[in-house]
Amino acid sequence: MLKKCKFADAKAEFFMIHNAYRYFSLLVVISLLAFGCAKMSSPSGGPRDREIPVILKSVPENGSTNFTGREIVISFDEYVVLNQINEKLMVSPPMQKKPEITIRGKNIRIRYEDKLRDSTTYTFYFQDAIRDLNEGNAINNYQFVFSTGPSIDSLSVTGNAYTGLNLDPPENTLILLYSRLDDSAVYKTIPDYITRAAPDGSYRIDNVRPGNYRLYGLIDADNSKNYNLREEVFAFYDDPVSVTPEKNYLPVAKDSLPSAATAAPASGNVPEKPPVTGEYPLILFQAQKKLHYLASSSRKQAFQLSFVLSLPPDSLGFGFSIPGESDEAWFMEQSRKRDSITVWLTDSAIYNKPILEPVISFPFTDTSGLTTLKYDTLQMRFLAPVQRTVRGRPPKRIPYEISHSMSGQIRPVVRIPFTAPSPMRAPDTSAIYLYEILKEQRTRIPVTFSPDSMTLCRWFMNAELESGKNYLFISDSAAFGSIYGENSDSTGTKFSVPGPESYGKLILDIKGHYGGKIIQLLNEREEVLRQTYLIDTARIEFPLLSQGKYKLRAVFDLDGNREWTTGDFDLRRQPEPVSYYPGLIEIKENWEVINPWELSPVNFKQYELQIRKTAARR
Repeated sequence: MLKKCKFADAKAEFFMIHNAYRYFSLLVVISLLAFGCAKMSSPSGGPRDREIPVILKSVPENGSTNFTGREIVISFDEYVVLNQINEKLMVSPPMQKKPEITIRGKNIRIRYEDKLRDSTTYTFYFQDAIRDLNEGNAINNYQFVFSTGPSIDSLSVTGNAYTGLNLDPPENTLILLYSRLDDSAVYKTIPDYITRAAPDGSYRIDNVRPGNYRLYGLIDADNSKNYNLREEVFAFYDDPVSVTPEKNYLPVAKDSLPSAATAAPASGNVPEKPPVTGEYPLILFQAQKKLHYLASSSRKQAFQLSFVLSLPPDSLGFGFSIPGESDEAWFMEQSRKRDSITVWLTDSAIYNKPILEPVISFPFTDTSGLTTLKYDTLQMRFLAPVQRTVRGRPPKRIPYEISHSMSGQIRPVVRIPFTAPSPMRAPDTSAIYLYEILKEQRTRIPVTFSPDSMTLCRWFMNAELESGKNYLFISDSAAFGSIYGENSDSTGTKFSVPGPESYGKLILDIKGHYGGKIIQLLNEREEVLRQTYLIDTARIEFPLLSQGKYKLRAVFDLDGNREWTTGDFDLRRQPEPVSYYPGLIEIKENWEVINPWELSPVNFKQYELQIRKTAARR
């Protein structure tokens, strides 16, 4: 009995040890599986790489002299990519054929076919095109420089480029420097030096040899690197630019980037060049067209034919006819400058044809410069859109759309414009109602309509609206309609005319310029809201201004035509200068703001420059 009990105890102890071993083994397996799963997950990656690529060597060395080879190889410490290299690479002086740039391993290889000029310093300006492969860290403002002569030219030309009317920095502006001082050089040849202005309009041309130069700005439409198209945006500096050792001298370094021995700091910032001094401002403009031609023609609607001329037709005029058809089957409307003509066809037998072949006459300037009346037969198509039916139902009728400004709050006005996409017939005033609303009481206000003197697509409603009153406008169906039988839907809208206390007034005390000038009130988007013309100094008012922020611009009318005049290089005429009031003007309800304004600075825009400086600090 005793042996049996000992055997039972030993058996129980064996199973206890066995179960404990199994439990321990199971824990080990679970731990190994968990460890294995953890190893399969993505690593954290560590801190982000913020270092720029480092140049190990280049052949030839950056800053080499007496170099006449056809290939440059730049080696980096890591793999790099080229971001928009065709747009960003600038070679100064320009080459006739664009260099071929390839990446092989960690090397950038530059090959070119042009024969290099003797004793000339060449600059390959990459901007921020060179970046590392993994994080895209860019080498900013990298330049590779060599000379085919015994020394590197080290002088510079600096300045700022602006657009003529709003003085904002233009985009993609090339800065051209010519050693030839005659005006024809910029038309026919490529420049001696070239660079691209920065987004803020500043520019700097480095590695220039001493001498006198002509300086230009260009937004190059055809990649010719010269001003061969009058439609291109262009700028010229009036006087030759004298480049001397006393101006903008830069000591020449063997390499503009850190080598492998002196790697760049973790921030990856390349030491910046000296700040742009802005010595030579360039004001860009688009010259007025001088050649007469037909710029475009279109048939937007079956009954609407549109023609745009490059210039107003002057005494030669514009003619239109359709062979075999009466002149009473259409009428013409012209824009205020007479360079846009719209022909409205009134005979359905004509405008229902998918193809029309009208004969037009217009001024045309030939290759010899002679302008004569040209006759041309055009083929103008219009395919009516297919109207689909749904389960046999007729297609949905499209109402005649009328737009007007009566919504919310409007300023006290006598005439309110109504516009439409096609000529309107006279509105039916018996189906049009204008009420003054006072609580539950309505008082009908009489209205009349008169057509715009330039187009039948716009009519004016004449009504006496009083400040501080609320109104309701209602028009029944077909109250408005086109001459083609289209009719408007019924509509209604409420609006109010706030009293004078809901508006502000701006009073300007203008001084400093005793000639013709246009004073323009602008919103923050620089859209012209109102303007007035002055000959001498004066005190002017802009009443009934809604609460908000405004800008002011003065256009110095040098030619007396009462509008801003663009530049003309053929006449060596700069665009008329402008000046901005220094800052935004805030107008509040029931406020009267009185500001003096001295107009002596020209091409001045302090507020925008302040914005750019603030953005740069951020």
